[in-house]
This record gives sequence, structure tokens and C-alpha cells, in this order.
Amino acid sequence: MVSAWHLLTDTNPYDDQATTTMTLNDERQAQCRTFLHQRGLDPRSLSPLIQDASFRRYFRLSDTDRPILLMDAPLELENVGQFAKIARHLTAVGLKTPEIIDFDQEYGFLLLEDFGDDTFTRLIASGTDDTSLYPLAVDVLIALHSHPDAAAIDLPLYDRNLFIQEALLLTDWYAPVIRNNPTSAEMRHSYISIWQEILDSLPEPAHSLVLRDFHVDNLMRVHPGIGISGCGLLDFQDAVIGPMAYDLVSLLEDARRDINPNLVVSMIQRYHEAMPLLEVENFRRWYHVLGAQRHCKVAGIFLRLLLRDGKSDYVRHIPRVIHLLEQKFDVPELLPLRQWLDYWLPERNQSLPNFEAAAIRRLIGIDDPDSQLPRT
Repeated sequence: MVSAWHLLTDTNPYDDQATTTMTLNDERQAQCRTFLHQRGLDPRSLSPLIQDASFRRYFRLSDTDRPILLMDAPLELENVGQFAKIARHLTAVGLKTPEIIDFDQEYGFLLLEDFGDDTFTRLIASGTDDTSLYPLAVDVLIALHSHPDAAAIDLPLYDRNLFIQEALLLTDWYAPVIRNNPTSAEMRHSYISIWQEILDSLPEPAHSLVLRDFHVDNLMRVHPGIGISGCGLLDFQDAVIGPMAYDLVSLLEDARRDINPNLVVSMIQRYHEAMPLLEVENFRRWYHVLGAQRHCKVAGIFLRLLLRDGKSDYVRHIPRVIHLLEQKFDVPELLPLRQWLDYWLPERNQSLPNFEAAAIRRLIGIDDPDSQLPRT
């Protein structure tokens, strides 16, 4: 969901006179007005929030009796029904998600509870000690993974095909830029083979509901909640059933901020101590492999956000992502990946080249940056 829940502008994006970066086309404005009017809400009361890395847009309604957000998620790009389904499931297993007030599946609008502005990221930036927030986040994962019905929801499996497709974001988006050379079929196929070899070496993982984007940008302090009810969850609409370690990696190996290594160690220990039936060695092996896969994926995503979606803020985090990836190479299971990177991508620790985005687009096969490009 939204990484920073604060106002972008005081201008109303659904007002015909509005001139803001969040203004929508006439047809979408008309659809939104209809959705709101049918529910007794005034489109003129909308204030846009800063957009995150997704295709969704969020607006705060200022004239309601309770705090409400509007999610604008066009059907061809997002699925508000899936968001509502997962939110209600997470609530049923004891976690805190925004209440779903109403939604329109056909047009992609959703009204949901407004948790306010206190993301964990903003709290940390304003001086809150992160040692008070990370234990709460880990306790949320403990509660989720120990609940007998956590995976009792019809969702896609985080299977081998999805795992490798995500990892390929490195070869498809990151590698051409850092190498200043297109990725060849041989390079791509050998990369797939490496990941297949790594996955073949692993035991069957412990499975649960995987939220996919569990980190401090998507966690909120909710008042007056006590314990895990004080931690609100955002951005879970892409959840799957998969390896239990994934969300802990997402939290503790954050692409967007540095975390004290001692805090990371203590949070992993906290998780293990609360999960006595978990096979620790199995979890450890998957934790490191999932971390490496996620860093490969995120390096590609951050460049894709720039080149395809015009969002430049994420590129500055790529050096951290590559550093996190390099830290994984002491793990025996990841030796094939290190060898592949040493052979095919020795430039990976260099600074990103400083050449025109248009040239980069041509390099990776995007001739028209305004064309409708696939999301993956």
C-alpha cells in the first residue's frame, strides 16, 4: 500500500479545475465520482497521498465521520477484490488490517479504514527507537506463522516457476544497465539453470501465508492497539502460500534502510524461540536463499521502476541491495550463484552508468517508453 501516508497537495484530483500530478483522465474521474456519489460521499473532499511503487493511488476523505481512504486501483492493473479477501482473512487470524468499508470490483475502487500517518519508517525517521518496533513486527509474523489457519486461503503458490521468474528481474532489468550490454539468451538460460540447481539442493521448506512486502514502509503504529493489534498491515494484496522465511528476510534485509546487524541477529533469535516446532537448519538455509533471490529481484525492480514507470527515487537503494546480496555468498547453497555472477556480472559492484534513460530503454528493448509495457 502507501509507503508514506501524507498529503501530496491540497488540490482535489477529482475536481475538474485541479492541476496536480495525481490528476486522472476524464473517464476515470467520472467513474470515481459515480462510485463516491452512490455511497453518499463528496469527491471534492479528496486529498491525494504520495504514490508508492505500485499502480495504485490513494486519497484521504476529509468530510466523513471516521477516517477513510479511497484506493484507486484500475482493474487492468490491480485487484481490489483480492485485497479485500486477504485483508479479511488476516483479520480472521488475529492481525490488524484496514477495515474494508466497500469496494467496486468492476471499476477498481475501494474504501478502507485510514490508519493515519505513523508508518514504522516515519516513526524511526522522527526518532522512535527501532528496537521497539522490530520486535513488534517479528511478533506479527510469529502470530501469523503459528496460527493453524494462516494458510487456509485460496492463493497462488510461491512455486519454483514464480521464484525463478522473480529472480530473472536481475538479468532482464539490472544486468543490461550495469553491463551496458543486452542480456543474451545464453546468459539468461544459464542463470535459470543456476537457480534450479540451488533449489534442487534445498529441503522442502516450512510453508505459510507469505505477505511478500513485509517491511517497515508497510507497517503502521495503530492506536490504541496493544501488542500485535497495534501493528497495522499494508500492501499484502500479492500474498501467496510459500516458504515461511520469506517475510522475515523482507523485514530484516530491507532494501531501503540499514539495520543494525545485532538487531537482525536478535530478531531472528526471537522468531526461533517463539517457534519451537520449526526446524531451525531448514529455516536458516531457506532464509539465506530467499534473501539472495529477493535481492536479485529488487535490484531489477528498482531499475524497472525508473525505466518503465518513471519512478526515480528507488535507484539510490541499489548499492545497498547489491551489498546485501554479496553478504549471502558465504552460504554453501549460494556458491553457484556467486560463480555465475563472477563470470557474467563482475561489474555488479560498480556505480550505475550515467547515461541517458532513453539509451538504457533501448538497451533493454523498450523503444517507446510511453507504450503499454508488461508489469513483469
